[in-house]
Amino acid sequence: MRKLNYTTTLCSMLLLISNAQAQEVGNPPVKEPALRSELLKRVEQDQAIRKELISTGVKNPDKAILARMQAIDTANAERMRAIIRQYNWPGPELVGRDGAEAAFLLVQHADLAFQTEMLPLVEKAYRSGGLSGQSYALLLDRVLVGEGKPQVYGTQATRFDEWKGQEPALAPIEDEANVDKRRAEVGLPPLSEYREMLKRLYFPQSQSKP
Repeated sequence: MRKLNYTTTLCSMLLLISNAQAQEVGNPPVKEPALRSELLKRVEQDQAIRKELISTGVKNPDKAILARMQAIDTANAERMRAIIRQYNWPGPELVGRDGAEAAFLLVQHADLAFQTEMLPLVEKAYRSGGLSGQSYALLLDRVLVGEGKPQVYGTQATRFDEWKGQEPALAPIEDEANVDKRRAEVGLPPLSEYREMLKRLYFPQSQSKP
């Protein structure tokens, strides 16, 4: 079983999908509505298993939940490979903006080799307006960290055993002094706000105490 880093990005993923769905209003019908529905359903499963993991405690994760999560991620990656072979990158005109963001989220949880392969397609979709800047930033950072390089936008936290209590530890960031400027350029909140979001997401019970 490959070593999983299941920290970060869930809060950003929920934001991506909600933003995409809001932008979907008034858009023309998509070419592949069934594929759009499939992608959205797969993302629901992707997010549900991660919420379940968080609800049971991330410091000592349930191995059975981790195994189910990996099985879901593997199946989603295989399906995305097939979709890419058939359609190339599934953009908004094919599956709607929320469907395109859903496709990205499935890639975000694939293995590093597939993420690296998809990065140029994701960047192209971002540059052409078919994906959000947040999506591009998340995948770029994920690939860089996976390759042992400093991340650019500070979206990737380390594994929980490297956190200091409930204080998020982020993977090394290139030119960290200017990271908030880069984050703003792609629509991400300042790093300080992101850290607080991570704490609220992964430790909701302690955050709700008076």
